[in-house]
Amino acid sequence: MQGSATFETVETLVRDTSLRIGAGILETLINADRGDCRPTITHPDGTVMAYAGRREKTFVTVLGDITLTRAYYTDMHGRGYVPRDTVLGLDKDSLSAGVKRIIGHTASILSFQESRLMIEHLAALRISTKQVERAAEMLGEEVAAQEQSVVAEGIPCSKTMYLGIDGTGCPVRKEETEGRKGKQPDGSAKTREVKLAVTFSADSRDKNNIPTRDAGSVSYNAAIERAATGDLDQQISDFARRVEREAQRRGFDKAKRQVILGDGAVWIWNIAGELFPDAIQIIDLYHAKGTISRAAKEIFGSESDFGKQWGKERRDDLQAGRIDTILTNLKPFLEKSDEADSCRKYLIKNRKRLNYPYFRKLGLCTSSGIVESGCRHVIGARVKQSGMHWTVRGANAIIALRCAKLSGRFDDFMANRRKPA
Repeated sequence: MQGSATFETVETLVRDTSLRIGAGILETLINADRGDCRPTITHPDGTVMAYAGRREKTFVTVLGDITLTRAYYTDMHGRGYVPRDTVLGLDKDSLSAGVKRIIGHTASILSFQESRLMIEHLAALRISTKQVERAAEMLGEEVAAQEQSVVAEGIPCSKTMYLGIDGTGCPVRKEETEGRKGKQPDGSAKTREVKLAVTFSADSRDKNNIPTRDAGSVSYNAAIERAATGDLDQQISDFARRVEREAQRRGFDKAKRQVILGDGAVWIWNIAGELFPDAIQIIDLYHAKGTISRAAKEIFGSESDFGKQWGKERRDDLQAGRIDTILTNLKPFLEKSDEADSCRKYLIKNRKRLNYPYFRKLGLCTSSGIVESGCRHVIGARVKQSGMHWTVRGANAIIALRCAKLSGRFDDFMANRRKPA
């Protein structure tokens, strides 16, 4: 054990020394280049600016801290500009692009504090938690802006493409819920709903020959934003536009067969009907069974063995497509059970979305498990940790960053972040 610890100590010493040497070389090379000194330069906005000497500033790079002396220019109003910082991709926060890439990868997965500690332990970089937070949110806002402005035409990765839509709560600060109805005893709200769109293919089969998502086919897009389109609205809702953009990127709109998965929420099927009227609409089997289970518990009591058996038989009826049989069995309980009446209305309203024998015959996936796990894994695991209370702006930034990371788009974003349009 002593030898192992000694080796680790030497290994750390060599790493830290190498990084310091590398930082020194980088600092010397950049400072030796005085090509940024000219009497005047033209700012990107067209303003002519005059040379006003050289300014020193320390930046955090993946090699460690370096101090650069750069040419500084001002206009007639005293506004300053450092062209070298722009060329090197250095923002006002003093973090290099490489450090921001590390922050993006870590802060999209971990809390800001955990991210800071991981960066310190693994990359030997000492930056504050607040720097991590600000950099991560800035990157997330850039990702979100790009998501809205850059929409490439995608090619579907399968003849059958799936689009799952769902929502989950995000804890927010009190001021973000002013005037909103919620589930608290007093009718107030503590959360705002994050709307999530998951696009994937499911040509693979599990050991029971049930369709399951294809590895590498999943992409996520989410935000706290309006999903409902009013009757007098001139445009579809913000989230509907988000779904439309994601469908275009993934080629969902060009797939030979389009399938939309969701629960019984009206807003989901409104979006589906608005954007993809020819798509096959499927209510997740688990959610549909849950509606029957709730009715059985209210009718017979949660501990009734007869009620449990009755519920199982009705769920089997559902899976076999025997909707009328379920309705017949519910009929005697409609007047005394609100859940029974709700279940009846649910089955009648969504009959076409509950045709599981037909969906199985087509070889379609009838489970929105990937969407459910998306709510937990993509949203919950990052923004619903103990003690977290977000602003909508902050939450949306981190959600955008996390979606980019988990969809495999973040590195491409960073690679093109400073390229001229």
